[in-house]
Amino acid sequence: MSSNNAPRTATRRLLPKNLLNRGKMTDTSFLLTITITLFIAIYALAVIFLGDKGFGKIQMLFNLFNENSALIVIACGLSIVMVTGSIDISVGGSTALICTTCIVCLNNYGFNFFTSLLLALAIGLTFGIVQGFLIAYVEIQPFIVTLAGMFLGRGLVALIEVNQIQVANKAFEALSGKRIEIPFLGDVNKKGIFIQSKLEYGVIVALIIVAIIFFLLKRTSLGRSFYAVGGNPQSALMLGINVRRTRYVAHVLCGLLAGIGGFLYLFRPRSGSVQQATGLEMDAIAASIIGGTLLTGGVGNIIGTLFGVLTSGTVLLIVTAIGSQDPWWPQITRAGMLCFFIILQSVICSRKKKTN
Repeated sequence: MSSNNAPRTATRRLLPKNLLNRGKMTDTSFLLTITITLFIAIYALAVIFLGDKGFGKIQMLFNLFNENSALIVIACGLSIVMVTGSIDISVGGSTALICTTCIVCLNNYGFNFFTSLLLALAIGLTFGIVQGFLIAYVEIQPFIVTLAGMFLGRGLVALIEVNQIQVANKAFEALSGKRIEIPFLGDVNKKGIFIQSKLEYGVIVALIIVAIIFFLLKRTSLGRSFYAVGGNPQSALMLGINVRRTRYVAHVLCGLLAGIGGFLYLFRPRSGSVQQATGLEMDAIAASIIGGTLLTGGVGNIIGTLFGVLTSGTVLLIVTAIGSQDPWWPQITRAGMLCFFIILQSVICSRKKKTN
């Protein structure tokens, strides 16, 4: 027996580790699989038990994307900084500032759709550049810096306009309200008329961004640097990775995506106020965690973040379809999912420590 097993043992020793582990599921793939399975299970149950409430229609699935396009983009930015082991809780404040500033400029200063988009990008980038510098180079704790950014954003909104304001630009309203009709997909109403399913342009933008960020994280050296810095900054430094610059770039990208997401957020309410987008940063962080991004950094997947947003959105749609007037049920359900994924993450982290 021992003589027969000896060649196999020697062969295994000669094989590279990446070949030996090729059949094993990585932590990222494991968390992604659970997230996708959870979304499919929740939505399938909604179709079975709440089909008469609209879940049996294709448009309901498209509405899930329509209502969460801004959150998808912002959550992608949060996932990037979380992969590097950092955090950004200023995105809610910057979104409120973007919405209010864009409305004021659209209504009073002759801005159009494209100039207001540039303004939104400038605000988001400013937050990302300043906060990224303070976090990466001055080495102030990310939570403290971005908490200050959140208060700054909402304070500037109150300085610009105390009361809630609405978009009064007809051209912007027309462009932001446009939808794409999906060929051959739709539902038949009670009168027997076929109605094509419609998708907002913001969803197309969000899905393109998801694809770009996925490619960035998986196929570029910058993306691999994000994972390396989040996994072990000291090891990343020994490998020649500029840890400070990597963290800085992550926060700049998060600011850029917050600018895009904030502009998409304006499409739906077309209003601005101090209390706007309250809790948006928590929704984005929750979506990233549910999507499989570790709070400690080093593990995460943008596809998982997308499904994390969709899972949270589905829970909200279910509560709305049931007709519950209690606002805490979506929060309780989301808290349960967060606890589940945080426990999973703690198990993965403890296993990593043992293997190391």
